[in-house]
Amino acid sequence: MDFDLNEEQRMWKKIVHEFVAAELQPKAREVDETGEFNWPAVRKMGPLGLLGLSAPEEFGGAGVDSISAMIAIEEIGWACGSTALAMAAHNGLGTSPIVKYGTDELKKKWLPLVSSGKGKLSALVMTEPQAGSDLQGGITCRAEKSGDEWILNGAKMWCTNASIAEYIIVVARTDRAGGSRSLSMILVPTDTEGLHIAPPEKKMGLHGSPTHAITFENARVPLGNLIGEEGRGLQQTLATLDGGRIFIGAISLGLAEAALEAALTYAKERKAFGKRIADLQALQFKFADSAMEIELARNMLYKAAWLKEQKRQFTKEAAMAKLYASEMAERVCYHAIQIHGGYGYSREYPVERMYRDARLMTIGEGTSEIQRMVIARAMVGS
Repeated sequence: MDFDLNEEQRMWKKIVHEFVAAELQPKAREVDETGEFNWPAVRKMGPLGLLGLSAPEEFGGAGVDSISAMIAIEEIGWACGSTALAMAAHNGLGTSPIVKYGTDELKKKWLPLVSSGKGKLSALVMTEPQAGSDLQGGITCRAEKSGDEWILNGAKMWCTNASIAEYIIVVARTDRAGGSRSLSMILVPTDTEGLHIAPPEKKMGLHGSPTHAITFENARVPLGNLIGEEGRGLQQTLATLDGGRIFIGAISLGLAEAALEAALTYAKERKAFGKRIADLQALQFKFADSAMEIELARNMLYKAAWLKEQKRQFTKEAAMAKLYASEMAERVCYHAIQIHGGYGYSREYPVERMYRDARLMTIGEGTSEIQRMVIARAMVGS
């Protein structure tokens, strides 16, 4: 087995790290406190390929391999959790269904725009007020055919990027009979009449990544905006989430790495009882545990990404990696605050923000409980 990145991946990691260290990390606190999306930096991501990680070069994307894509999100997460979540939602949820299932017409129309930095981003929405984890049975948002159009009606929640997106991919019910063949993915441009985007939600963390409730009132889009097969929306969504979970794990990994770095820096400078607190065994154990867990999470995520790149089954591995990395990040950020003591609870130090940002990762794209269900079902064959 080879645990090394290849030369291209190492160069990519270096380029992305240098970019985010210059463009994202210095503004992470400001983004969190103001809630303003960091458009100036995101616009610069287009030429680097960070807005089209999975999009083929012929459609304006970078078309990088799955491990390189994960590395990019990890590095962005290290610099700014808010921007990382927006990028993960854009690349993992908003563009990958078009890349994998969309027609050439949809690819030509939308991928160059959202991958270049000249347009806005993309989004996907599944969740509804009464349908979170229960996609198959809980979705009531409808899309019905009328002539050469789809007419959408219903409500959705927790749509990341809705207000900064060119389009939203909507998972809607296209067959009232229900069942596993009753949902479809439909692309809805955000300037569509009848689409209403509510003000951004007030959240615990990730303030610079806008999240919205949206409603559809007789919103009309062409039949050609169907992504993939009619009635295959559930299966396509679940496959999309497998890849998205690697990205959520990557954000978690980046946040944990940043928190550990901050804690180490602080501990080497802070003195108590006549010595650096970094020399206290109680804190050294926290450093050791954090470093070990970060390394384990990285290996799990890289394996899941490698399996995806090999076009092998990776549902269980993605769930395992996302589950472990997200819970790991919360533990590492917790220890980082403890190491800072009272200062860790202050917004003057970044670990407070990192802790709040990491908390979502055990919820978004399937809670920890759902990940355990996915893993167990893969084991028992149900």
